[in-house]
Amino acid sequence: MSNGREAVGAGKRGSVEPLEVLRAKYLDYCSAQVADLLLYLSPDEIYLLAQRAYREDSEEGDLSYVEMVQIATDWLSRKVALPPFEIWLEDYRAHPESYEEYFMGLWKSEPELTLDG
Repeated sequence: MSNGREAVGAGKRGSVEPLEVLRAKYLDYCSAQVADLLLYLSPDEIYLLAQRAYREDSEEGDLSYVEMVQIATDWLSRKVALPPFEIWLEDYRAHPESYEEYFMGLWKSEPELTLDG
């Protein structure tokens, strides 16, 4: 029975990483994917995306640019096809080196990260 903290092997390299570190790396990877997409959008596209998402939630009123970016980020994170943790973990174990460029380092700042699920 797993307590959510047991070590998990990372492929044939024999390295062992705690499950909480792997989950933090997964969240870092997902964040990087959404951030990359956001960087490709112009300010006008962010505005249009945020306004559409804001209206989808039946909200009204003016938004600051920071709010628009946050809404666009939230919308993108729901719409982007990111792999479930289990699928990502299987691929990460097989090819950990191919993920290094996608980590933003956020996983290093959360050593005691606790996740539900």
